[in-house]
This record gives sequence, C-alpha cells and structure tokens, in this order.
Amino acid sequence: MLHLPILRKGRPYESVDKSVTVHHRTREPLVAISQANPGLIRRDMLSLPEVARAMAGFTCAELIALCEKAAVHFMNDSLPLGGATQSPQEYVEQLSATTGLPHVMVRRNMEKIGGVMANMSSVLRGLTRNLDLSILDTGYGEDNRTVVSYFRRGDSLGVVLPSNSPGVHALWVPAFALKTPLVLKPGSSEPWSPYRVIQAFLKAGAPPEAWGFYPADHAGAGEILRHCGRGMVFGDVSTTRKYASDPRIEVHGPGWSKIILGEDEVDRWPDYIDLMAASIAENSGRSCVNASGVWVPRHGKDIAEALAQKLAKFQPRPADAPDAEIAPFADGGVAGRVNRMVDAALSEPGCRDVTAAHREGPRLVEFEGCSYLLPTIVWCDSHEHGLANKEYLFPFASVVEVPQASMPEILGPTLVLTAITKDPELKRRCLKYQHIGRLNFGAIQTNRIVWDQPHEGNLFDHLYARRAFQAAELQTA
Repeated sequence: MLHLPILRKGRPYESVDKSVTVHHRTREPLVAISQANPGLIRRDMLSLPEVARAMAGFTCAELIALCEKAAVHFMNDSLPLGGATQSPQEYVEQLSATTGLPHVMVRRNMEKIGGVMANMSSVLRGLTRNLDLSILDTGYGEDNRTVVSYFRRGDSLGVVLPSNSPGVHALWVPAFALKTPLVLKPGSSEPWSPYRVIQAFLKAGAPPEAWGFYPADHAGAGEILRHCGRGMVFGDVSTTRKYASDPRIEVHGPGWSKIILGEDEVDRWPDYIDLMAASIAENSGRSCVNASGVWVPRHGKDIAEALAQKLAKFQPRPADAPDAEIAPFADGGVAGRVNRMVDAALSEPGCRDVTAAHREGPRLVEFEGCSYLLPTIVWCDSHEHGLANKEYLFPFASVVEVPQASMPEILGPTLVLTAITKDPELKRRCLKYQHIGRLNFGAIQTNRIVWDQPHEGNLFDHLYARRAFQAAELQTA
C-alpha cells in the first residue's frame, strides 16, 4: 500500500497515526496517509516567521521562474510519492480512484493547475492590477506616478482543502510567487494534487521550508487556521460558517452560480441551451463555478424541458472512458443521503423534477459497483422554494421565472453570474450588486475561468495591504 507522509518544511515525516483512504470502486485500501496531531502542528507553526523572512529574500521574478519550471515537472515528470514515485498517468489514476472523477476530468483539472503555474506572470498581473512586482521586493516604489508601499498581512497562508475537485488548487498556488509560505491541510480523498504540486516545486529548486503538508482531522485544521497569519478554507456552509466573520480567513463555500437571460434575449433561449447545459454539467457539476440556477423572466418551463432532455442522455461510463460525462460519489452513502434530500425537497409543493420524465429509472443508479446521481433539472414555481437556490455535488440546477425588474437583487449571493443581455439598465444593476463574485456579460459559461480574473476574493489583497507612504528620493518638483 502507498504511503503519503507529512511534509514538515518540505521534508517527509512518517507519523504513527495514519488514516487509510480506499479505492472508491473496489473499497480496497489504496493509500495510508500520516496524520499530524494538533501538538505537532502548533510546534511547527512557531518557525513560520523565520520562514517568511527567508522567503522575503527572493524576488518575485525569481519565484515566478520557479513556478514556470515547476509547471513542467507537475505536468510531465515522475515525482516522489512517499517512498515511491508517481508518473503523470499514475497521478490521474490515483486521484480518480479516491475521488471518483473520471480520468478525462482529472486531466482537465491537472491542466488548469499546471496552466496557472506556467502562466504565473499573467495571473499576478490580474491579481495585482498590473503592479510592478519589484515594489514587493523593495517594499516601495512608483506605480502610475504614485508612490506606493505594500506590506505582508501575515507570515504564512494556511489552506484547508476539499476533496471534491482538484481545480481549486489553482487558487492558492500564486501565494508562493507572492513570497508567502504555505501550510496545506489536504482533503482526505484528494491529497494527491497538493502533494504533487509541492514535489514539482521542490524539483524546480524551491526552498523546502516554504512548504507544509499536514493531513489532519478537524482539530488539526483549526490549529492551522489559528496559527497562520492568513487562511483559506473550502467547504460547505456548515464547515465555513464559523470562519465567515474572521477577516484573516478567505472563505470558499457554495457558489450558487447562475445564468440569467434579459428580456431582450430570453426569446432566443434555444441559442443558449448548450451553454447552460455545459455550465451546469461540466466537471460533473462538482465546482462552485458550475451553474446551479437559470433565472429568466419567461419561457422557464420550456428551458427546463430542453435542459432536461439534453442532460438526461448522460449515463455512467468507465473511469477511463474518454467521453465520461458524470462522476460517481466516492462514498455511496453520501449519494444516497443527497438523493433523499432532493426527493424530500421535491415533495414540497411548487417544484417538479423535469428530468424524471426523460430518463429511464431513478436518479440514483449503480454502475460497476459505484453510486451515481444522474443530472437533475427542477422547475420551481417561486424563487422562495427550497430548491430554487440550492447547490449539490452533481449536475443539478433549478429553473425559475422572476421579473427582470427584480434582478439581480433577487438572486442572493452568487459566485459567478452570466448575464445574457444587452440591456444597459440590467447590466448597470448587475455591476452595482455587491453579492456577485464574478460577472460575465454575454454568452460565457459560468465555469469558464481566465487566469488574470479571480472569481472569489483576491489573493493579493488577502495577503498584502497598502500603507500610506512618502519618500524624499521619490518626490519630484
């Protein structure tokens, strides 16, 4: 059986306490993961200020060059995996084995992570709004004829990671190029990506001290977030609620991402069905940027029917099938609970599972020993129904009719909003609405992300603050 160690300052450490993660299909043990207890984490966190001072000695240009080298290793090389090695293909197979993601989806997510590493200069230009990064090296300088100075808000970034999809790792990687040591608590089913990212950086010549990898329980995760200067946490509402009011922690919870069609475009809804379906179902609906709602002023029932017909064709396929469209749940019990939650909500008046009439059999199906939830489109008579603004880890979306005059305010918190409209007033209101994390105007999938446009928070603003500053040598007559 494979073993993944703790990484303390980038160096492997085997713990007596280990958890075992199984193959989602065979249920056979696949990897033993050393567990870090809270005491070990607290002890290691004491050295973070020293590590941060060492990281400050690198220029941003040097760290960006390391990112570019690491991207090549991450995508192409066999890298250390505990006492063994891991090829790119083994990475794909092992991640698929513990999370259920088909190989084709793992590769897409791998390319996303590698793409951010390889294009770090572009990523940082977006995050910093074209700041001259040498200013972070010296501490101050001129930016657009203005004297500016920035300081680091904390000595490290602690990240509590999820298991649902590896694409989220693209969000924290830029912290390294911003001179910030990283302390990572991996998800129990997806330790592979953060471990491989670290090994790629170490092979590229990155300082080992900049990296901590601490598989742990909830208590260990809490220690990381308490002792790191800044934090990032991923999870559902119950997991992230406790950190929502802590300004040190950037919270990544459910997205409730949506598509709206304005009055001027809604009569052309058939032109956008493919875009809607892809926004809902790509990556098996596991990402916070997948659309979980389509809100329109009219034609709602017709749109729901068209989406249901299209997505009802999705069926389980083998993990290595190049045309795999949906992923099983690694834990069949979770699939059963989610299915019961959906059915319970559908029993309330005012909502209908439109896909039920287009698929053969139930929503919850078994295939080759795995549990799948088939894509589900529901029609809600009111935006107040419990399923109108709900998100699940499978291709699920509600279709709701609301007056354009009430949009976007009626949508509530929305991580990504694709607004298909040319109406200046609707666009103006969308731009003013403070609860949209990423705003797309026009026919753009909600899950289409570009490197220089963060979709949830801004890592640079999370890690750095600007101070009032004057320097006599920079003053001009």
